[in-house]
Amino acid sequence: MPTTFKWTGKTPKGTVQNGEITAETREEVIATLRKQGIIPTIVAEKKAAAFQLGGISRGKKIKDRDIIVFTRQFASMYNAGIPIVQSLEIMSKQTENTSLRAIVGQVKADVEAGVTLADAMKKHPKAFSELYVNLVAAGEQGGVLDSVLQRLAVYIEKAMKLKKKVKGAMIYPSVVLFIAALVVAIIMIFVIPVFAKVFGDMGVALPGPTRMVIGLSNFLSGIGGLILFFIIVGSIIGFSQYRKTAIGKMNTDRLFLRIPVIGNLIRKVSVARFARTLGTLISSGVPILDGLDICAKSAGNKVVEKVVYEVKKEVASGKTVSEPLAKSDVFPPMVVQMISVGESTGSLDQMLSKIADFYDDEVDNAVANLTVLLEPALMVFLGTVIGFIVVALYLPIFKLGAVVSGTH
Repeated sequence: MPTTFKWTGKTPKGTVQNGEITAETREEVIATLRKQGIIPTIVAEKKAAAFQLGGISRGKKIKDRDIIVFTRQFASMYNAGIPIVQSLEIMSKQTENTSLRAIVGQVKADVEAGVTLADAMKKHPKAFSELYVNLVAAGEQGGVLDSVLQRLAVYIEKAMKLKKKVKGAMIYPSVVLFIAALVVAIIMIFVIPVFAKVFGDMGVALPGPTRMVIGLSNFLSGIGGLILFFIIVGSIIGFSQYRKTAIGKMNTDRLFLRIPVIGNLIRKVSVARFARTLGTLISSGVPILDGLDICAKSAGNKVVEKVVYEVKKEVASGKTVSEPLAKSDVFPPMVVQMISVGESTGSLDQMLSKIADFYDDEVDNAVANLTVLLEPALMVFLGTVIGFIVVALYLPIFKLGAVVSGTH
């Protein structure tokens, strides 16, 4: 059924024009406008939300899983001999994520207009990362797009699993600490005042721990609790804003790497990500300098990013990758040695893949060790806090019992 579309576009001279066209699909409107020499920027159904060709401003968030499914299906269709445009047409109709479906439709329209697949995907960084675009470009140039797409799907899948491992390691202690803070807050604000009133009616001189707990309860129940809340919220906001600055990101990332246990986990994740990314890029035909540039941008840690940029600078001057890596304290000697062997034997991509697999297992072990260490530490902390409060509340009762027994 024909639909009326409102459009806005630019002429070759840069003049902005707009109007309405009745057509079956958006793609038909785009094709009509391109034939007229107009580059469409917005095409929307009348009385519908705007559909922007520069990217999707609203819609369902595109997750790693969506990109993995899209990449695998695209690779299968391309490998089966289905042309790129036809493959994208099918994907634009069957992709479950509405935002990704719309983006694939835009990529298909650009490819139909003569743009390369990599350049068409480059317009949508929220869906296709720089690494993804560079690998697709290498696949197009080398005529191995199907194998590159399969390699991409494997890479994204492994990167997603790595991210989940780290998030999983952080969830347990965060939940336990939150619940502990909530329980202690409820005890201090609602339970302690009841005991304080009872102790006041008894007229017993209170021991030091009891007075301290009641004083803290009075502080938290009054204006002090509000002050503490704003201090905590302000600290979180201040920290997040500081992290957004270049120097703040560098300083906090350096601090994270120095935290016992946590820093070791972050270092292993960074090594695994670097090895997996660079290995995938090199094996797909991306030049080493471009690969290092992408690795630096996707490092996730400013300290590691700085090291990789230094490596790129040294490699550009004629040195091997392993030489500048050996100077850093981020990459372990074993990793440097393995990379050196890979360079000397001409199998750097395979060696990097082995390093990535090894450090994926190391991350698994680090996450397991972190959980093992945190569990008893959290239990001891909670037991100490709750135990202190309970003892402080029972001390006056014991004292009163001693007084009563002494009077008989």
